[in-house]
Amino acid sequence: MRVILCALVLLVVWGSMTTGWAVDSKKELAIVIDDFGNDMGGTDAMLELPVPLTVAVMPFMPTTAEDAERAYYLGHEVIVHMPMEPMKGKRSWLGPGAITTDLSDEEIRKRVHDAIHAVPHAVGMNHHMGSKATASERVMRIVLEECKNHGLYYLDSKTTGSSVIPELATELGVPYLENEIFLDHVYSIEHMKKQAKRVEKELVEEQDLIAIGHVGIAGEKMVSVLSEFIPIFKSKADLVPLSDLLP
Repeated sequence: MRVILCALVLLVVWGSMTTGWAVDSKKELAIVIDDFGNDMGGTDAMLELPVPLTVAVMPFMPTTAEDAERAYYLGHEVIVHMPMEPMKGKRSWLGPGAITTDLSDEEIRKRVHDAIHAVPHAVGMNHHMGSKATASERVMRIVLEECKNHGLYYLDSKTTGSSVIPELATELGVPYLENEIFLDHVYSIEHMKKQAKRVEKELVEEQDLIAIGHVGIAGEKMVSVLSEFIPIFKSKADLVPLSDLLP
C-alpha cells in the first residue's frame, strides 16, 4: 500500500511539472474601485455589489469617513487613495492633502501620516493620479516608509512606466502589488465591456489578476458593467480582497 501511495504522489508531481497542471488551480480576481470619499456617482450602488471589493477612499473629503465605514461594514476592504502629483493635469483635480514633488520631506511625511489616519479601517494604499510623484525616489521612499510604519501594503496603480515603487517597496520590506487592467479609463459602456472581456480572457491564463475601476463621472456605467460581468468572473475565479493576493 505504501508503495502504491508513493507512486501516486510521484505521478501527481511529475504530471504537474511536465504538463503545467497544478494541484491547486484556483484563480483569484481582486477588483479595486477608486475615488470614494466625495459622494461620487455610483457610490451607493457600487458598495452594494454582492462581491468583496477593495475600496480606495480619498482622504480629507466630505464623505471620507462615511464611505470607509460603510465599505467596511458591508465587508469590503478599505485602502487609502492618496492623491499624488501627475505629469499633466491641474492640481485642483487632486483634492486636499495631495503629495507633490515640491513639498519638503517633513511635509510629505505629515500628509501621508494624516491621510492614513483620516481613512478608517485602511489596510493598504494606492495613488490617485501620481504619474510624476511615483517616479520620484525621494517622494516614494517617504510614502512607503509611512506605509511600513502603519502596517499598510501598497498597490502600484501603474499610472506611469517610470514608477520606482517596486524597487523601493522591495528594499523597505513593504508588501506591494501592481495593477494590471484599468476597466474604465475611457468613459463609455463599450470600452468598459471590452476591458471586462479582457479580464475574462486573461483569467484563463493568469492565476491572479487585479483590475481597477472608479466611481465618479462614469460610476453608474461601471456599476452596470460589473453587475453584468460579475457572474462571468465568478465562474472563472474567486473574487477576493486585494490583500488576499499579497505574496
